[in-house]
Amino acid sequence: MHYGNIKKFSIENGAGVRVSLFVSGCRNHCGNCFSPQTWSFSYGEPFTEATEREILEALSPSHIAGLTVLGGEPFEPENQRDLLPFLRRVRQTLPEKTIWIYTGFLLDTELLGDSRGHAPETEEILGLVDVLVDGRFEEDKKNLRIRFRGSENQRIIDVPETLAAGKVVLMEEYMKERE
Repeated sequence: MHYGNIKKFSIENGAGVRVSLFVSGCRNHCGNCFSPQTWSFSYGEPFTEATEREILEALSPSHIAGLTVLGGEPFEPENQRDLLPFLRRVRQTLPEKTIWIYTGFLLDTELLGDSRGHAPETEEILGLVDVLVDGRFEEDKKNLRIRFRGSENQRIIDVPETLAAGKVVLMEEYMKERE
C-alpha cells in the first residue's frame, strides 16, 4: 500500500484533533474529488513499518483524539490487506483513541454486501472502527455547512452501535448543519 500524506494535526476529518492518513488507490473516481492524485495505487510513498511507527508516535499525545483514514479509498481490497494489521496495532497500542474511516462505499449495501468494497478483511476492519463516513462525494449535493462530509448524501455512522443493532445508526449530532 502507498499513502499520499499524513497530517499530524487535523481538525477537519473527524471530531477533535486527529492524525489523518491519506491512502493511495481509488477506483470510484468521484467527480470533483478533492484529491484525485490519490486515485493511483502507486501515488506517494510506500506504507512501511517506519510509517506505522511515525503515526503511532503522532497519535500518542493526550490531546490527539484519534486516527482518521481516508484517501484514495481505504476499502479498496488491496488497501484493506495492509490496513487491517495496522488498525489492529493502533487499537491494541492506543485503545483510548478513536478510529474514523472515510469511504465512497455504502456500509450496508456495498461493504457488507456483494461489491468490490467487500473483501475478506472488511468485517474485522469494521470491528476496529468507531466512525465510518460513507458514500461517494456528489457535487450536486455539496454543502459547506455540514461537518465532516463533502456532500449531503454521505452518512456519519456509529459503527459499534450499527454492528450491535444490525442496522445503520447515524451520529445525529454530526449530521446536522452548522449554524
